[in-house]
Amino acid sequence: MLAWALTFLIIALVAALLGFTGIAGAAAGIAQIIFFIFLILLVVAGVAAALRGHPPV
Repeated sequence: MLAWALTFLIIALVAALLGFTGIAGAAAGIAQIIFFIFLILLVVAGVAAALRGHPPV
């Protein structure tokens, strides 16, 4: 999922350099949403692993 966020970030940067502000804004928004979903899932997985007794790696 982090790879998808990075992909949309790169698309947003390229679109911004080429002057496509609408596409750049949309791609940046999608990248931001995917990144925050990734962070939430990372925290949930960490808490679940801690509750099961597995030490963090």
